[in-house]
Amino acid sequence: MSRREIDYTWRVREIMARRGVHTAKELAALLHDRGITLTANAIWRIVTQEPERISFKVLVALCDALDVTPNDLITYTATDTKTIRHHRKTATGDVPDMRNYRPVRARIVDDDD
Repeated sequence: MSRREIDYTWRVREIMARRGVHTAKELAALLHDRGITLTANAIWRIVTQEPERISFKVLVALCDALDVTPNDLITYTATDTKTIRHHRKTATGDVPDMRNYRPVRARIVDDDD
């Protein structure tokens, strides 16, 4: 199974501009009309940063306030990543595969021996 790398773009600021909502304070008023009361700092973070977590109620209120769908607010890309194995080489040739060697049991001796 290959590993997937996922990236997303949070487009709230762009959509706000298209809808004529130019400040976080204006957005806060729209959200407040929909029953969402957040601090000014929280609203500012929603507008200026890509959130790692967001409440579904806040997401739905944003969609309603800006008259968009979640697909409009968030665009994402998912790509397969390839595992790249780097083989180290020394001046004399390849480095031996250490998985083929077993550790040697240590023998602890007293200083008197």
